[in-house]
Amino acid sequence: MMATLQADLGAYEADPRELGWVGRDRSATDVAALRDHLLASNGMIGLESVRPHEIDDAVRLFRRDGFVLVVDALAPDQLRTLHEACMREAREILSRDRERLGNRGSHRYSFGSASASRHLLHLPEWAMLVDLPTVTPILCAIFGADDYQLRGGGGDFCLPGATEYQRLHADMGDRRRYVTHGGREIQTGSFQDHTGRLSVRDLPPPSITCNFLTVDFTKLNGPTRQIPGTQQSREPIPALDEEPEWMRLSTVCPAPAGSVLIRDVRAWHGGTPNLSDELRAIPNAEYWAPWYREEQRPSMPQSIWSTLSDHGRRISRGLVTLDDDEVTFGYRDDIGR
Repeated sequence: MMATLQADLGAYEADPRELGWVGRDRSATDVAALRDHLLASNGMIGLESVRPHEIDDAVRLFRRDGFVLVVDALAPDQLRTLHEACMREAREILSRDRERLGNRGSHRYSFGSASASRHLLHLPEWAMLVDLPTVTPILCAIFGADDYQLRGGGGDFCLPGATEYQRLHADMGDRRRYVTHGGREIQTGSFQDHTGRLSVRDLPPPSITCNFLTVDFTKLNGPTRQIPGTQQSREPIPALDEEPEWMRLSTVCPAPAGSVLIRDVRAWHGGTPNLSDELRAIPNAEYWAPWYREEQRPSMPQSIWSTLSDHGRRISRGLVTLDDDEVTFGYRDDIGR
């Protein structure tokens, strides 16, 4: 039986360094050994990054690896605003979860899963990410057009004390149906070739996610791990106990705050332990390719939509609410567990 969440109103005022390590011993022998191992070996070998004006190089790396790290994507004031917003919203979620059970594993959270609307586009700090002059030209170059569409905005955060690895996964696959333990039939994915000749992995990128680093990615604070070149791989994704050590250490670090990690959502990736003393948050903006669509849920109030650029309004028109009362904002009591 799933554990019941307990409120933690102290999360609103607690020192950020006290939000994590709940029920976990940071000085435990196994934690200390893992910390030493990460300090010695963590980080992707040969990690490359580009600056916003290096568009051709950004496209080349993205197509080669399934992701690209772009530094200086956020101006200092934007970074400060976004970091403060992530801390504010994280506290709101944590106020519902005293034991830090998480909604993506212990001490690990998805902003979108916790949100009642499944997105955070009702917040100006997330809307700010929709059309950045440092990112939009790269997206246009990858997609080959400017009429792509905003899919949503959320992201994730992990607390100190997230001592476990998240299994490698992809955020998109071919259409499949399965039945939950409760007997409910679920369908995921939209693409299906009835002849069995094509997979979604044979196509150009159907969807891109842009994760923004609000703190430096270090060896210890849960940097995202990415497995280069897996965006079109049909090989089975290994389970944690099958994963070679180099994959566990294939993390996007070091990388400075204010960068953006632009990801082909088909590429294998996963969360890593946060053995530091800081909350690591990576809010995101998600996009559909011009030729690809799935069902969109209204999640952006007109009052926010009207503040966007012309391009921002055009690519988010499928998410804007005609009446703000149509959508429930805030967080779910079960935080999406």
